This record gives sequence, structure tokens and C-alpha cells, in this order.
Amino acid sequence: MQLARTYRISFLLLLIALLCSWLLNVSSGSVSIPFADVLSILFGKLPKITSWEYIIWDYRVPKAFTSILVGAGLSLSGLLMQTLFRNPLAGPFVLGISSGASLGAALLLMGTSLLTGYTSFAFLSNVSLAIAASIGSFLVLFVVMLVAQRVKDTMALLIIGLMFGSITSAIVSVLAYFSSAEDLQRFIFWSFGSVGNLSTDQLLLLGSIVVVGVLLSVRSIKSLNAFLLGENYAQSLGISLKKSRLIIIIATGLLAGGITAFAGPIAFVGLAVPHLTRQIFDTMEHKVLIPAVMLYGAILMLLCDTLAQLPNSASVLPINAITSLVGAPVVIWILVRKRKMIF
Repeated sequence: MQLARTYRISFLLLLIALLCSWLLNVSSGSVSIPFADVLSILFGKLPKITSWEYIIWDYRVPKAFTSILVGAGLSLSGLLMQTLFRNPLAGPFVLGISSGASLGAALLLMGTSLLTGYTSFAFLSNVSLAIAASIGSFLVLFVVMLVAQRVKDTMALLIIGLMFGSITSAIVSVLAYFSSAEDLQRFIFWSFGSVGNLSTDQLLLLGSIVVVGVLLSVRSIKSLNAFLLGENYAQSLGISLKKSRLIIIIATGLLAGGITAFAGPIAFVGLAVPHLTRQIFDTMEHKVLIPAVMLYGAILMLLCDTLAQLPNSASVLPINAITSLVGAPVVIWILVRKRKMIF
């Protein structure tokens, strides 16, 4: 009873931290807007300067919600992979899904000019890039699902996923070698990751994908708890290993593939946040871990995006660089302080 009360207090504190991080993110940017004016705009009042309303509602608010979806989705997919493979180094992209999305984006950004002799700029838009990346990620996911039905050993599936990632990365490298400097630069900018380029329709679509991934994950809580004690134990509980693995892989594919398609390949979050959550909550129960990692991931992405914006500056740093520079020292400090890894 006392333990359940402690968890409730922890979740309440996380929700408060999420709200504060969201407000901080919405209040920060290249244009300096007083916090009081930000709050008045959010509550529907007319601002002193008309353009502030456009900046808040059309750019900063969608960007903040995108950060929440990206952080929560990647953290959850990382938790799923670490549990499925019982490997603390497993992340949301170990199955090659991110590499598949990169291949789709590379084919659009760099492959078009190689095949036609004309630059691919005319075919580019946020929507076409997201579609190309989605197709690439889900093609890899489809192949991995086919392999998962034939391979009984989970570790063998992990190695196969890594090999798919290596193959797609090799193709991307070949495309990069033969592409023009302009096309290569566009691909590099996409690979930096960004949460600020989504329209309202794209944000709703990404939100729908994340919700489906979360529902599949919640459905798999019993299986996830059992996988931690080994596949033999899971079978003894009457859990179908093949079916459970497929559901977890589909959930991870939706989360990691969808997020990579819309926001680019964002590193570190999916790998580190599950470890941070286990250290702080000190539990292996996925009924607690799933909402906890989503909240921690959302807070981390909001804070990283706030730093990436370089408040009151026109410059924006790559979100990938910020997530690693900010998060990695925190993980190292926690692990050194605890002197052990909970897994």
C-alpha cells in the first residue's frame, strides 16, 4: 500500500515536471516573448504583438507536442527491445527499422538525381520525405516479422536485425558516395533530427501511430514481465512466444519507424531513458515502467529541444547532438552513483 502511494506521488511529480517543461519549451525560441504574454496567448487572450500569437500556436505548440510524442515513443520502444532481448544495450533501432527509414529518405534525397540525372529538389516536401522514410522502415519491419516467424531464438533475431541495419546503412553509404554535394547536405540535415517541421495533420498522424504502439505495448504487459525471467518461464505461463514477439516487434516498429519518418533518427533517448527509469523507480513491473518511461522520455525531449533552440538566438542546434550531450553524462553519473545497473 505504501509502495503504491510512493508510485502515485512519483507520477504526480513527473506530470508536474512535464507541464513545467512544456511551458518552458513553448516560452523559448529565437523570438523573445515574455512568459506572462505566453500564458495569456495560451489562455486565448489577444497578444500585444500580433505575430506572437502565430509563433506560439503555429510553431511552438506543435513543436512541443511533437517533442512529447517523440520522447515518449522512443523511450517506450527502447524499453520493449531491452525487455524482449534482455539486453541493456538494446534500443529502439536494433531491428534495423531506423536504418530502413534512413534508406527510404536517402533514396528520395540522393537516389532520384542518380537515377534521373536531375536534382530531387522538385520532389521534396515534408510529406514526401515522411512517406519515403515510412516505406523504408516498414519494409524492413515486414522482413523482420517474416524472419521472426521462422527463428525461435530471440538472440538470433537480434543479430539478424543488426545485419539488416548494416545492409541498409551500406546502401546509404553507396548513395552518399555518388550523390551531389547538395543532395548529400540535405540528407545530412535530415539525419540531424528535428521536431519543428510537422504540420497539424502530420502531428495528428504521428500521434495516432504512437497511440497504437502504446496500446499494443499495454496489451503485452504480462508477456513483457514474463520475458524478463526467460522464455521457458514465459511458456510455462501459457504465453505464446511467437505471437508475443510479433506484437512487441510491431509495436516497436510503429513507434520507432513512425517517429524516425517524421522527426528523423534521434539517438540516445530510447537507449538511456529506460535505464534512468529503472534506477529511479527500482522496479521491473511494466505496469509501472511503461507510463514512467514515457513521461521521462517526454520531459527529456522537451528539455533537449529547449536547449537546441538556443533561446533568444536565431541558431538551432541538431537535436541529436543535444540528446547525447545532455543525456549521456546523466546516465554515467547515475550508474556510477548507484554502482550497479538494474536489469
